[in-house]
Amino acid sequence: MLVTGDSLKMIEESKSELQQIFQMKDLGELKYFLGIEFARSKERILMHQRKYSLELISELGLSAARPICTPIDINVKLTTKEYNDYLKNNNAKQLKGNNAKEPLLSDVGSYQRLIGKLLHLTVTRLDISFSVQTLSQYLQQPKKSHMEPATRIVRYIKNQPGQGVLISNKPIQEVTAFCDADWSACTHTRRSVSGFLIKLGESLVSSKSKKQTTISRSSAKAEYRSMTITVSELTWLLGLLKELEAEVKLPVNIYSDSKSTIQIEANPIFHERTKHIEIDRHFIREKIQQGFM
Repeated sequence: MLVTGDSLKMIEESKSELQQIFQMKDLGELKYFLGIEFARSKERILMHQRKYSLELISELGLSAARPICTPIDINVKLTTKEYNDYLKNNNAKQLKGNNAKEPLLSDVGSYQRLIGKLLHLTVTRLDISFSVQTLSQYLQQPKKSHMEPATRIVRYIKNQPGQGVLISNKPIQEVTAFCDADWSACTHTRRSVSGFLIKLGESLVSSKSKKQTTISRSSAKAEYRSMTITVSELTWLLGLLKELEAEVKLPVNIYSDSKSTIQIEANPIFHERTKHIEIDRHFIREKIQQGFM
């Protein structure tokens, strides 16, 4: 359990009341919690998982392995057993080599455990979020071609096992969000992948890389849905900050590299090509009218 606040007196009173009801041990200043290490200075706190990362590297027997500079090879196309069967039954040209004949891993649990540990590592290692999200789609029937890129991520982590997230102690005034989408990224379903990160002042507080639930027929639609997911997260985050009585400067700045998404939102005229995202459009427009962004 973590007990935190801006008043040492209230913290001590809270711990004293809890100790009267529960059998507890005070471990002092926060240094290690659920595999996450905390390094403090007068200006910031560094959250990292160096010990956790080194244990994972040792567990896989990669202590002597050569580090890699990138978490995933974008040229490698991963496929599922069902997708290979579909290509085989339809004599598709995409079916090449022995990829379709590749058997499943004999120890499926080893792959599932590794992905689970990598998911926990994404708490402080945002640079592997997309790679882990991609590999987590093959948990049911993993193959050797899936295990190799999962091991590659661990070798990438070996390059800088102590990398983490910096939390600044500067006053919180502005909330900034960045959103993007990889259109039609999934080769099996052709669904897009949304990604966002939100900063509270200079500190990163929320991020996500997730495949969208529906298929987008245009890149503008995928980008707009990514912005909708970001605004939803911002709505929840600002509500939480309000409960904590933290002052936040409005409007919130949201950055997107999609000109079409920005133009759709800036133009109040209803476009025929945006009928399929009418709900998302009205949701974001309502937030703009409220001065939210």
